[in-house]
Amino acid sequence: MRSQKWRLAGATLISVVIMIVFLFPVYWMVKTSLTPVTELYHNPPHILPVGATLESYINNFVRNQDMIGYIGNSFIIATGTMVLSLLLSIPAAYALARLSIKGKALIMISVLSIQMLPGIMMAMPLYMMFSKVRLIDNFAGLIFADLIHSLPFAIITLRPFFLALPGGLEEAAKIDGCNKFTSFTKIILPLVKPGLMTVGAFCFLFGWGDFIFALTLTSSNEVRPLTLGLYRFIGQYGTEWNNLMAVATLAALPIIVIFVSMQKYVVGGVTAGAMKD
Repeated sequence: MRSQKWRLAGATLISVVIMIVFLFPVYWMVKTSLTPVTELYHNPPHILPVGATLESYINNFVRNQDMIGYIGNSFIIATGTMVLSLLLSIPAAYALARLSIKGKALIMISVLSIQMLPGIMMAMPLYMMFSKVRLIDNFAGLIFADLIHSLPFAIITLRPFFLALPGGLEEAAKIDGCNKFTSFTKIILPLVKPGLMTVGAFCFLFGWGDFIFALTLTSSNEVRPLTLGLYRFIGQYGTEWNNLMAVATLAALPIIVIFVSMQKYVVGGVTAGAMKD
């Protein structure tokens, strides 16, 4: 009994140490954002902030509000990526899971292949293609570009949820008077809600954190997202670490809020999707 308690205490201690190691970069980011310029390069660095100040936040969000515009652009791009990914992936995943389609294996291989392509390989072809249809330097072009990675991910993630549903659901709904559309929207979709929430959260993250496509397909600050706005603090002669970390802290808040508020859906969705085939 005592040895079991010691093992439990040891496991708890190890878990706490691992949590501290993983959370320390987040703490250091917040700490640096509160550190005045005179203390940034102190050697050795202070673990706790000395002379903490909100000057970096005031400079970037009160006196100069350019970063607020960048954040708004990121919200537009991330939300558009999430909505379009869900609208296109739901019927695609449902069809690949529950309908008899010729060449289904080939389609899945193609989707997986697109998912594995790095963004840097697609940036220049997309620029050449989008420039011909006037999708350069606007939100639509960035959203369509982000779909290259978010849409295959959404299809691959949602398909196991549809596969796990009982095969007779559609027939039972038809007997009760539902047509295909109502049975899909009122019966099928509510049953895969954890998968939809998981996909929505990660697709939002794809759009929020995009850098390669934003760098390639934009040239004006009116549509550039926050990932490019952060690079304003990285110059030829040094990096404004306190300003950079202040903006990065606020940039991380929406992601933290989304994953904390949707934790049970995201964790349950990832776990369930990994266990189904």
